[in-house]
Amino acid sequence: MSGAPTRLADATWPEVEARVAAPRTLLVPLGATEQHGPHLPLDTDSAIAVALAEAAAARTAGAFVAPPVPYGSSGEHAGFPGTLSIGAAATELVLLELGRSASATFDLLVFVSAHGGNAAPLAAAVERLRHEGRDARAFAPRFGGDAHAGRTETSLMLALVPERVGARREPGNDAPLADLLDDLRDEGVRALSPNGVLGDPTGASAAEGRALLEAAVEDLCAAVRAAEPIGAAR
Repeated sequence: MSGAPTRLADATWPEVEARVAAPRTLLVPLGATEQHGPHLPLDTDSAIAVALAEAAAARTAGAFVAPPVPYGSSGEHAGFPGTLSIGAAATELVLLELGRSASATFDLLVFVSAHGGNAAPLAAAVERLRHEGRDARAFAPRFGGDAHAGRTETSLMLALVPERVGARREPGNDAPLADLLDDLRDEGVRALSPNGVLGDPTGASAAEGRALLEAAVEDLCAAVRAAEPIGAAR
């Protein structure tokens, strides 16, 4: 299907039906709407997830990219204006029902999550879907680097949408995430970093972001290629 859309929202149902490559794959970008310091937009995680999914779909026969899920479990960012969290239980339920619906059309469902707070509810939803015989997978990029709105995420956004990266690239709490986890769960990000940054964005660059994105897209494509359907999806 030369010129066929990869964004599900852009396709008609006959175009979806005609995509006969096996497995027929749906990549679902899973992000968040939450603070990312004084310099990055609230949809940073969603923007990164969409970019990964669209790049991987362009290299994968029979793949579509669903509209992103822009809300997730972001309670640790409460207290910063603009953060919208639906919590872990609601996130799990949304992904579970979305997966059940998607499996009526698609052989393989891959949630592409760029928000760490979604890990537990996503894992629970995928486990339930697979128990039901639906071939659902979870993918999270392994960018490394600092934890939140620091050099890593700022570099990614400079590579993707530099015009949306603000000038206030201020360092925040740059302690290792492992040292902060307990306090983050108990007190939230604002108590540990008044500007919302866990890391230091001052050394970020678009070149670094492009390298991180390319490596993550390769990892995602490899994960899709390695996936073997575990049950009939349609």
